[in-house]
Amino acid sequence: MMPPLGSQARRQAYICPTTYLPLFPVTDPEFDLLDELYFVTPFRTLLQKTGLPAPELEAQLRNLLEQGLIRSYWPDADTELAYETTSFGAIARDASYLASKEGLLQHNTR
Repeated sequence: MMPPLGSQARRQAYICPTTYLPLFPVTDPEFDLLDELYFVTPFRTLLQKTGLPAPELEAQLRNLLEQGLIRSYWPDADTELAYETTSFGAIARDASYLASKEGLLQHNTR
């Protein structure tokens, strides 16, 4: 039995068995962010490249992390940080981000 739809934390659990992609397509802002995350990129650089306000960028990054489409790195670009909903806001602007394998697949098959 599948958990109820609607929970963003559970979005990553819905994997299409034939394509290995999430069943929920990314939004246009999420797609644009994935476009910038082929390499480890700091939050400040993402602010400049996307033109999004900082709170909106944080929200988009949070959504992508919950879906498993990106990874976060802190305090340096070599140390992956596990996503935790309670601590993300404290380090979001100091972290760097990179698209995951799933995120790259989602980006390239759109």
